[in-house]
Amino acid sequence: MAHRRTDSAGATRELLQELGDLTGRILDQIKLHQARVELAAALQRQVLTAELPDVPWLRAAGRYTPARLGLDIGGDWFDGFRMPDGSVGFAIGDVQGHDVEAAALMGQVRTCLRAVATATTDPAEVLAHTNDLLVAMASELFVTCTFLRFDPATKELRDARAGHVPAVWATTGGHCEIVLDDGGLPLGINAGEHYPSSRRHLTGTGAFVLLTDGVVEGPGYPIDDGLKRVADLVGDGCGAEPADLAAEVIKVADLTGHSDDAAVLVLRYGDLGDLGDLGDLGDLGSFADPGGFVDPGEG
Repeated sequence: MAHRRTDSAGATRELLQELGDLTGRILDQIKLHQARVELAAALQRQVLTAELPDVPWLRAAGRYTPARLGLDIGGDWFDGFRMPDGSVGFAIGDVQGHDVEAAALMGQVRTCLRAVATATTDPAEVLAHTNDLLVAMASELFVTCTFLRFDPATKELRDARAGHVPAVWATTGGHCEIVLDDGGLPLGINAGEHYPSSRRHLTGTGAFVLLTDGVVEGPGYPIDDGLKRVADLVGDGCGAEPADLAAEVIKVADLTGHSDDAAVLVLRYGDLGDLGDLGDLGDLGSFADPGGFVDPGEG
């Protein structure tokens, strides 16, 4: 009997030692995961709080809301910066997923876009070169993105789209359009991908609104319905402060019951000396496309 008690005591000590080792490894993994999350969150905050450029005749504002499920970080972002030729570049994008890896790749994509834009400011070329860089990195995630170039000297807006949600464009003259220009595949899938670009000469006063799919699509809520909601808001509020309009558009995500994170980027152009407010938008009705704008053409 004494021999059995000795064996039992030894087995207990071994079990406690194994449990202690396992607990230590789990705690180390938790600390490592927390560090990765904190790093990704810091990167996301840096990107989303970056100051957007204001240039003559155009002002920009953005809004972001995190995913409702999982970590409070994600892969949606927006950005704006001055380019060497005097134009300004604006980007909005969505990395697949909403976790640490998505946030990390988001930072890399933003850096790639800015780096490529030092060599070329053409949106189609910016996306093409960024795509090739991401393919070479062999990431398992893909990225949708829209990149725009605005030239304050000529008031020309050029844009290219990589698998991203269409923009919404409206003027205070009463025209509104969901911009269904051709685009290419998301970034990071195929090397050598071609990205068509469109060129528009902006006149009058209006707003060009970019967004991610978390704004307009949710469980049981079709993306077409979400885009119509946004189009109604932009059509009614395109003469308002860009920050106010962005704040209203991001609220559409609440209607969709989105589980993904969501981002909005508003480019308000025209007479900026008399910006209005949104007022009472009332009930959102159905969207009717009243026609196009000024010469959208292939770049």
